[in-house]
Amino acid sequence: MVVNEEAKPLPPRNAERSLLILDDDAAFRNRLARAMEKRGFDVVSAQSKEEALELARQVAPAYAVLDLRVGDGNGLETVPLLREMRPQCKIVVLTGYGNIATAVSAVKAGAVDYLAKPADADQVEAALLGGGEEGLPPPPENPMSADRVRWEHIQRVFEQCDRNVSETARRLRMHRRTLQRILNKHAPRA
Repeated sequence: MVVNEEAKPLPPRNAERSLLILDDDAAFRNRLARAMEKRGFDVVSAQSKEEALELARQVAPAYAVLDLRVGDGNGLETVPLLREMRPQCKIVVLTGYGNIATAVSAVKAGAVDYLAKPADADQVEAALLGGGEEGLPPPPENPMSADRVRWEHIQRVFEQCDRNVSETARRLRMHRRTLQRILNKHAPRA
């Protein structure tokens, strides 16, 4: 009979600069982890919500960057759990499907900021270290166009409706054929 020994927690080298990154996009996660390590953070990263919670139990990070949509759930669900483990943890939520409702949910759950992907390491660091105490951040240099925002919203609702065109059209109060034409087009330029 094999006895499972409890894995010893791996305390971070610098508990005050410990950072948990949760993102299921391996390339983005690894690139962000390297960039944040260069900025002095002690980084642990996870590709799933379950893996992130296990690492958080071991490390109790001072900072966290969570992707909104991961393979095994919603990164937003981990915000209150991280705040329980370390109440002063500063959390930033990242997403490729930005909208006001999820931004409000993230902040209500305890996140200090909400960034749309692709966010670079400078933006993430500013959000983590700023903590939202300075008021509104400066406007983005290259904001999404209105057409791109509309397209992103339609794509998000389409995904939420399990890619069902009829249900998406009903929820968007749009004719089904119009929606099909929009879905068949490429994304507008940002």
